[in-house]
Amino acid sequence: MKLANIAIVTDSNSGITQAQAKELGIYVLPMPFMINDVTYFEDIDLSQGQFYERLAAGDSVVTSQPSPEAVMNLWNNLLKDFDEVVHIPMSSGLSGSCQSALMLAREYDGRVHVVNNQRISVTQRQSAIDAKNLAEEGKSGQEIKDFLEADKYNSSIYIMLDTLYYLKKGGRITPAAAALGTLLKLKPVLQIQGEKLDAFAKARTTAQGKSVMTTAIRNDMNNRLGGADRDNIWLQIAYTYNDEAALTFKEELFKTFPDFDVHVAPLSLSVACHIGPGALAVACCKKNK
Repeated sequence: MKLANIAIVTDSNSGITQAQAKELGIYVLPMPFMINDVTYFEDIDLSQGQFYERLAAGDSVVTSQPSPEAVMNLWNNLLKDFDEVVHIPMSSGLSGSCQSALMLAREYDGRVHVVNNQRISVTQRQSAIDAKNLAEEGKSGQEIKDFLEADKYNSSIYIMLDTLYYLKKGGRITPAAAALGTLLKLKPVLQIQGEKLDAFAKARTTAQGKSVMTTAIRNDMNNRLGGADRDNIWLQIAYTYNDEAALTFKEELFKTFPDFDVHVAPLSLSVACHIGPGALAVACCKKNK
């Protein structure tokens, strides 16, 4: 007996925990990490706290992508009970896992639909929830894939960093630029729109950085997403290892967006690995009506 027609799959970069996945009726593939050459899986044998402890200790932390065997085993098990799978990996611009999944899906005769919609963290989470809702409305796997890919640019993320150390360590900025930024106590603000993680602005203080992000996200809502209205926009906060700062920022956002519901969640560990603890992000997605 079929449990449902379509299974919705994403990975742990969405911020959806295994427990939350069960509540939502979504399947989450845990992302692997190599720490000192030992493999760990997010939310299985590697918690948020453990990850940051290892990062702070100076251990070698390297992101990886799920093995073909792990992906195909999940799909094969789901296809025993479901007619189709819609798989929503993290942005193809930030990982090779999307391209790998697209190649693997060719072996499934159209029963597996891999979505390449350039999402990560809380915006990826929203895509998985949207996909689940579309499946419950009776949309086919191909229709869900087409909808999510057409919707991919209807989101924004701005991230303020607390330290330049991890960008320097990963080779994303030069040691000289990192030293100058640290000397000037700069708080870089990065953006994710589409495929890439790019520089957006430099702030001198945390307050200024939050102001820059709030103004930028409001401009995106008004200029690209049809208006800064709670009936039109999902508003989200993501953060790395500082719950208190995230909740404070949530209260501050209500001054600009007083009627909005604000979802707060830890930032994807695959991104956190490159930016370090203490980062704060604001994101938004256009609501699908």
